[in-house]
Amino acid sequence: MKDPRDIIIRPVVTEKSSGRMQDGKYTFAVAMDANRTEIKEAVESIFKVRVTKVNTVKMQGKLRRMGRFVGRKPSWKKAIVTLAPGQKIELFEGM
Repeated sequence: MKDPRDIIIRPVVTEKSSGRMQDGKYTFAVAMDANRTEIKEAVESIFKVRVTKVNTVKMQGKLRRMGRFVGRKPSWKKAIVTLAPGQKIELFEGM
């Protein structure tokens, strides 16, 4: 079994994700090989909350240029986690 801290890489804090926090939806960057069940169990064990739904999106890495050289930022996986009504993650409350 994977360690929950290897599955949840970091929170994603943007204007859009901050607006979703009021609806009980939190956004995380997760490991590419993690599935919905593993993400749900990891969030529940790390933050001690009850998760009702997990949506995942594979984000394509963006093209970047340095002069004439073209490269690509790495692709990553995003998970939008919906918590049970009345639950919240205290880590995000100060943002």
